[in-house]
Amino acid sequence: MWCIGKIDEEYVANMEDVLALYEEPIDPERVRLCFDERPCLMVSNVSEPLPMSDKHSKRLDYEYKRLEPAVILLAYNMDTGQRHLSLYSTKTKVDYATFLGEVITNHYADAKSIRLVQDNLGTHTKGSFYKVFSPEVARKFTSKLEFHFTPKHGSWLNMAEIEFSSLSRQCLNRRFDSLTSLETEAKAWEMQRNERAVKIHWSFTVDAAREKLKKHYPAIQKEKQPT
Repeated sequence: MWCIGKIDEEYVANMEDVLALYEEPIDPERVRLCFDERPCLMVSNVSEPLPMSDKHSKRLDYEYKRLEPAVILLAYNMDTGQRHLSLYSTKTKVDYATFLGEVITNHYADAKSIRLVQDNLGTHTKGSFYKVFSPEVARKFTSKLEFHFTPKHGSWLNMAEIEFSSLSRQCLNRRFDSLTSLETEAKAWEMQRNERAVKIHWSFTVDAAREKLKKHYPAIQKEKQPT
């Protein structure tokens, strides 16, 4: 169940901005990416797993030792069904800018613009690029980027969340005791989905939002009327 939170005029404005972007026709020169990041718990077994037998599959002890967490950064191209992910040990402005800089350089260097759907986290700014790159390079990246922020408690509007849901079910539902092992599995998942060009079929539109959430629109207008 998604946590939608309070729907006010700012929520509605950001929601409609993202939904309107999703409704636009495909333009190869104006890339549409959805970005998000997800921490991933790293654990190691306290005792050795029991091997598989004729009567039992491989069994793990419930007890485990927590290790330093990893962070997966993911950008999903809604038009091509391609996703790009990388693993980091932290979630900083440097990680954010480094990841997107690599994605742009390796995959979208020729794009005129990149419309980026993301949440309004403090690290998700154009200024982050100036912490990593020279002013000339930072400007080259930021001049391409057009930010579209989801509303607060509006992560359900970000297609990258759907990708993370799939990644969690198909890849992260096991224990990883090293960044290398996690990266190997995550990259294999990425490659398999990219080979199939798996696309998300998004059907929630601006008109649908105005219909399903119509009780919130008059309430917003009423709050602003003078008494």
